[in-house]
Amino acid sequence: MKPVEPGPDAASRIERAANGEDAPLSGQSYPFQRGSDTDRRNHLSSAASKSFPRQSSRADAPSRGLQHGDGADVGNEPVYGALDLGTNNCRLLLARPSRRGFRVVDAFSRIIRLGEGVSQAGRLGDQAMARTMDALKVCAGKLQRHGVERARLVATQACRVASNGPSFIARVRESFGLELEVLTPEIEARLAVAGCATLIDPEAEFVLVFDIGGGSSEIIWLDMTRLRSRRDVLAGRADLEDAIVAWASLPVGVVTLSEKFDGRNVTPETFAAMSDAVAQLLLPFEAKHRFTERLAGRSVHLLGTSGTVTTIAGVLLDLDRYDRKRVDGIWLNTSDIDDVTNELLAQSYEERVLQPCIGRERADLVLAGCAILDAIMKLWPASRLRVADRGLREGILMHLMMEDGVWRTGRRRRGKRRSGQGSAT
Repeated sequence: MKPVEPGPDAASRIERAANGEDAPLSGQSYPFQRGSDTDRRNHLSSAASKSFPRQSSRADAPSRGLQHGDGADVGNEPVYGALDLGTNNCRLLLARPSRRGFRVVDAFSRIIRLGEGVSQAGRLGDQAMARTMDALKVCAGKLQRHGVERARLVATQACRVASNGPSFIARVRESFGLELEVLTPEIEARLAVAGCATLIDPEAEFVLVFDIGGGSSEIIWLDMTRLRSRRDVLAGRADLEDAIVAWASLPVGVVTLSEKFDGRNVTPETFAAMSDAVAQLLLPFEAKHRFTERLAGRSVHLLGTSGTVTTIAGVLLDLDRYDRKRVDGIWLNTSDIDDVTNELLAQSYEERVLQPCIGRERADLVLAGCAILDAIMKLWPASRLRVADRGLREGILMHLMMEDGVWRTGRRRRGKRRSGQGSAT
């Protein structure tokens, strides 16, 4: 089976760091949709923004980020930072404002499994915290090396629910000077939506955005008919907050579900049980909002921002190595998703380890993610799903830049146009 041909966003140029870190998005326009009232803007504000001392080593060396179109830095813009400490991953993204959004300077991603065992013990484990501290040490070094003065550093579900979460946050602050902000589920969901907004099909009437995390899963329904011009979403001129009609945070993610059902040894019966368990969590939300009725006869698509959907795309494309530029923005047929799920379900744990886009770190988690996605697609069927290898960090960066008045969405500069250069749109 073949995926739907990706749109222009999937062809964005990507720089992959030489040391095997996360491949950063480079210079694309990612419009952040502002809240429609003061309280919502305050909730999304950078309460945990922090200044970091500038070091004299390589802080002023030319950045490694690539440009997209006319995306050069505007003046001597500062570097902004966004850190997402999740249940399964620690991710950092550093970027400068550019003429078309922002340009990535550096990035980092590491699986740390901070939430390992939290669903059983109710607290963060010593080994999990040690792994996370090692990753955060790298992040602190990058923040200092690039002279980051504005950053928002956030933690999600594992730190929200663990009894020793506050003490771990304090330990991070004392060790590295990093002030982690524990996001509420609602803010996490809204920032994730903002970070992948440019991948929404402007012709769709309803869009379901979901983020399958390690310890929780966020689902957000958008009614695009509420916007005056749905095409403005792609240009960063629409208030996407006004399109959000319902959202929920499910207390289940790939780590928690895998621990409950043994993600290494998954049979068809186990998979069905996992999917049913997630469906039970979705039913109250559906009973309240009745989306199955509201979607009848309407154009709908799904937009996934999680590692689950990026992994499925990588397996479907039969990549020898995960390639973000081939995955981000790609359209998948839901029938192809079922094919990949069945393929993985037929494999042993050891066979999944050998999958280049899965590996040992995800081999026991991938089917739990597929089960969560299976429950979502069964409740709200759609023919297409778009994959986003972006989300929370990008939403944070956009909001910080908007707060400082340096966010640009491709509008042409005043004055004389360069010879042979078209206008930005």
